[in-house]
Amino acid sequence: MAFEEYDKYEQSELVQKWLRDNGVSIIVGIAIGLVGIFGWQQWRNHQARNEGQASQLYQQVQIAQASGKPDAATQLTDQLMKDYAKSPFTVFAVSERARQQMQAGQLDKAEASLAWAESHASAAPLKALTLLRIAQVELARDNGKQALATLDRIPADSYQGLTQELRGDVLVKLGRPDEARKAYQTALTALGEEAPQRGALQMKLDDLAVAGKQGA
Repeated sequence: MAFEEYDKYEQSELVQKWLRDNGVSIIVGIAIGLVGIFGWQQWRNHQARNEGQASQLYQQVQIAQASGKPDAATQLTDQLMKDYAKSPFTVFAVSERARQQMQAGQLDKAEASLAWAESHASAAPLKALTLLRIAQVELARDNGKQALATLDRIPADSYQGLTQELRGDVLVKLGRPDEARKAYQTALTALGEEAPQRGALQMKLDDLAVAGKQGA
């Protein structure tokens, strides 16, 4: 029993000595840990607030566009680019601006908008989709070789159906029907049976087959 009491006393003394020697560093470590936890939470809350505000602005952009108020949509998109450049909602808004610029024949402006969107798209799927749109603009500008280079930057597992279909369109424009046919066939395989673009894609393959027979 005496030995047990001595062991308890010795252990107590050792613990107290260790605390005297290391207590300050422990307290500091705990304090840093707590600051880190609360700092992380505050940062996450801040990010959540920012995304919420960016989402609201993007919704306003969509409403302005649907209401036939392009100037208001432009101002809101500019605000998103200024205050929420890293938000995916901003990339959506700028990409939509590029689509409208492309429809208006403003291909230089559309390409510039998409270049901004691509440089600010942090998520891989969003960056891939932006690159796909850039390639579409490059094709519209008769820059087929650059469009192929852009498509090569898209990961193989991202939007394979759309990417391969566009690759086929580019190859047709460049006068490379055999490669175009392979691209269309790959796209057709990648698309689901219910994909709405399967019919149009099959027509492109059929047109190539007809052109091949006429050229034979």
